[in-house]
Amino acid sequence: MKTIGIVTPGGDAPGMNAAIRATVRKALSEGLRVFGIRNGFAGLIYGEIEELDWKSVSGIMDLGGTILHTERFENFSDPENLATASEELKRNRIDGLIVIGGDGSLKGGYALHHFAKIGVVGIPASIDNDIYGTDETIGFDTACNTAVDAIKNIKDTATSYERIFVVEVMGKKRGFIALHVGLTVGAEAIIIPEEKFDSERFAQELIKGRKKGMRRAIIVYAEGAGNREEFVRFLRERTGFIVRESILGYIQRGGSPTYRSRLLGSLFGEKSIDVLLKYPEEANMVGIKDNSLTITSLKVVINNEKPINLDLLRVHRDISVFKV
Repeated sequence: MKTIGIVTPGGDAPGMNAAIRATVRKALSEGLRVFGIRNGFAGLIYGEIEELDWKSVSGIMDLGGTILHTERFENFSDPENLATASEELKRNRIDGLIVIGGDGSLKGGYALHHFAKIGVVGIPASIDNDIYGTDETIGFDTACNTAVDAIKNIKDTATSYERIFVVEVMGKKRGFIALHVGLTVGAEAIIIPEEKFDSERFAQELIKGRKKGMRRAIIVYAEGAGNREEFVRFLRERTGFIVRESILGYIQRGGSPTYRSRLLGSLFGEKSIDVLLKYPEEANMVGIKDNSLTITSLKVVINNEKPINLDLLRVHRDISVFKV
């Protein structure tokens, strides 16, 4: 193996640049040429490829997003697109690929591996932390810290106005962010897709709490947990209280990565080159389990769902005023 490519498809995550930096510098140290593919998998279709060197990745570790930019490409795995991407890889003599991204990105990387018979190593980078085969993904810690800081400010307003706030955090399909953030901000309730929530019982608890002097409540609501607007309307009608909504949205994707996200990016990036050189014809993903770096087959990763730790929800209920 003499030349590798690096691509960051799909949603961005803080810490991606740390992973790019580590990957490039490790590869250069091993005597490899490195090409950056711009704008995700679309860059392989339109030939947006440039060579990277030590200077290319200097001073990027504290930047959010990805210096290679990104673009969603829903149909990348179609045969005609894979054929075009394969030809572009051959034209640039790229014989190994590092894919930094989430579930969709890793699926695209595996499809390209299968079609083009190229070695691929995935680096899990997603604020959702929903990738099988790793305890934590790049960007998750930053997203959680961003949400915690935002909710801390919302709690001030909720207390001043004596309001109930439903705060929606990202997690279109999974509740990892909501679960971790809700526990660490002391939310009165956490609502996630993986666990049924008793809205009626919670409404009754709110009414009882107000009679006992409760002046505000914070509910952390995962984006994919159902119709948030209906839930807010139900609480207003059932309790008679003023209920406000706050959608944190894309603020969770951006910002300078935390120490933890930078660390994972650096560790995963450096490890990815070792894995690619050792298994040049395979498709694998680097990850971390029990604080040790791991290697998992990409086929296994994309065909399994990561379990969520519902023990954290139990802990929240045990120490919360409302046992729902």
